[in-house]
Amino acid sequence: MGPLTGIRVIEFEAIGPGPFAGMLLADMGADVLLVDRPAATDLGLKRERWNDVMMRGRRSVTLDLKSPKGVQAALELIGRADALIEGFRPGVMERLGLGPDVALARNPKLVYGRMTGWGQDGPLAPRAGHDINYIALAGVLHAFGHKGERPVPPLNLVGDFGGGGMQLGFGICCALVDALRSGKGQVVDAAMVEGASLLAAMFSGMLAAKRWSEARGENTLDSGAPWYDVYETKDGRYVSIGAIEARFYAELLERLGLTGENLPDQHDRARWPELRARFTTAFRSRTRDEWCAAFEGSDACFAPVLSFSEARRDPHNVARGAYIEVAGVAQPAPAPRFSRTPGEVRRPPPERGQGGREALADWGFDEAAIARLAALGLGFSAA
Repeated sequence: MGPLTGIRVIEFEAIGPGPFAGMLLADMGADVLLVDRPAATDLGLKRERWNDVMMRGRRSVTLDLKSPKGVQAALELIGRADALIEGFRPGVMERLGLGPDVALARNPKLVYGRMTGWGQDGPLAPRAGHDINYIALAGVLHAFGHKGERPVPPLNLVGDFGGGGMQLGFGICCALVDALRSGKGQVVDAAMVEGASLLAAMFSGMLAAKRWSEARGENTLDSGAPWYDVYETKDGRYVSIGAIEARFYAELLERLGLTGENLPDQHDRARWPELRARFTTAFRSRTRDEWCAAFEGSDACFAPVLSFSEARRDPHNVARGAYIEVAGVAQPAPAPRFSRTPGEVRRPPPERGQGGREALADWGFDEAAIARLAALGLGFSAA
């Protein structure tokens, strides 16, 4: 019984950040009903569902939104929902006859969540793009990478998921709270370019205070500082250190066996290359596991660099139950944690239409109404 139990969400099929937002809400107890296309392909390939972790927790119905009957059926569902998630380009839902004005006229308390890269308006609003483009325009991509090297995309975590899906999930929850107080719904315009900028808010202040250089790889947090970086070990693996504070830095030197050496001062930027070279040599003298043993129980801000698969087996993650298995697929557990109303993954990703009949009944549609929806082209099956 997660904290969003009782909240009904209709989610129109999309990729990336929209499904991620739907997963966040479903993990926290919301009843998310996925409106799938009757059949869908991406790049000519059929999308598989069994391993689509972001689709977990839903039930599904299928519907052709390009048909008038399909739009009528969609409006029936919208009338029973608390929130809606759509990830089309601006104007698509309006052209389908399912835009915010129509939806809110049907359901005045509806929270209408919109996920785009560039936002609902502005010169770039109608243009295509992907995570890498959004974080580039936000100024964020420029900051990732080593000194003198090209920017390195941080997977698609910053735009799609941190700046996109997570921002949309937060926005929907905020608007739901307001709807409970005011009785009025509203539109949530979540743009990945703005979400990525928001994630980098701290650096706005650091720039203003002249404590951040826009030259890549010359700052404390961007691999410029030798005591906040990744180092290769004897066995070709890697470890991370982040010993910013003086007491943590002192412990780092102690665990490395460098206490008492004539090393440059921690904050002597002119001699950072010299300090980095010494750390590089030290870390290459032992394997990653040997360094884990050497740093056991320390406050030197040390951690091994684990692969996704290794992270699932790490003792700390195991102790916390940070990973779960759903239908044979290992994946992150719902987060954050709640002391009284914990989230859970209630079901694996649905095949198209799977569980739809049960969901319709739970949403208050009687048998006659379900038959009417089926006649309008709504497709569904049992759980």
